[in-house]
Amino acid sequence: MRLLVLGGTGFVGGATVTEGVRRGWSVTVFNRGLHGVVPPGVHRLRGDRTAPDGLAALAGGDWDLVVDTWDGAPRAARDAARVLAHSVGHYVYVSSGSVYRDPSAHGLDEDSPVVDADADSVDGDYPQLKAGAERAVREVFGDRALIARAGLILGPGEDVGRLPWWLRRVERGGDVLAPGPAGLSVQYVDVRDLAGWMLDAGARRLGGTVNAVGRREQTTMGELLDACVAVTGADALLRWTDPARIVAAGVQPWSDLPIWMPTGHPYRGLLEQDVTRAHAAGLTCRPVAETVADTWQWLREVGAVPPRAGRPHRSSIGLDPTREAAVLAA
Repeated sequence: MRLLVLGGTGFVGGATVTEGVRRGWSVTVFNRGLHGVVPPGVHRLRGDRTAPDGLAALAGGDWDLVVDTWDGAPRAARDAARVLAHSVGHYVYVSSGSVYRDPSAHGLDEDSPVVDADADSVDGDYPQLKAGAERAVREVFGDRALIARAGLILGPGEDVGRLPWWLRRVERGGDVLAPGPAGLSVQYVDVRDLAGWMLDAGARRLGGTVNAVGRREQTTMGELLDACVAVTGADALLRWTDPARIVAAGVQPWSDLPIWMPTGHPYRGLLEQDVTRAHAAGLTCRPVAETVADTWQWLREVGAVPPRAGRPHRSSIGLDPTREAAVLAA
């Protein structure tokens, strides 16, 4: 298989490239060449898809499959799709569950309404950018396009810093503010499982839209944080705290306490999506303990969460220790 990855040095793109190489495929990446590295043997094409003639390096290429992780202007996704229309057999676009119009709804499936978006737009918020790019890719590739709506993505290489923050916090030890209840489900997908599934699905020319994330009952906050304690070997005590108390103290779910999204939160539906289609199409997910252990090993090797490709100023993730202590004391 001849694989082209648009991007290829970030979190999802990097995992996709690594998986392609592992399979012995011929792998090419297209990016600006400003961030990250690629494995030996990967062919690197340089270009800026937002610049005039920025896609010129793709001219004359011939690939079986392209995976595109773009999260910028939909017009740029449309332009890339048009350039590749006759040189790529199948197009996989990595989208997001954030495109759904009502993120609080339980059981969102692929036919649930999405936000209004324009395939020719050059700006917008994240849901609009992803939804617009979905439309752009479909307009060009039609049934030859797979739209993979990923949910929460964890695993080695994570450049947002959600699971790495919990690992470092637990490593410090002591009393840890753990957002209850411990049995609250966490729906996510390991980046390696996502990458492998996208390559499998793309190779067999699966089209349409799929919520590409694990099952809702895959794990819980308790299992995830217990795994963090186990792999770090830290002297940490998880202090499970009522979510109402945490929110009343001004602590923000998802940002101050990453991964956690309590019941009743306006975006809780994004961790309760219907994934019937994905798992019928072969998506399988490894245990949370493996994801946590491998992320910890990677984090110890790299030392710190890398900057997101093209987004050097990452928003703050995690709760300040002073604020955490105040909530625990109360």
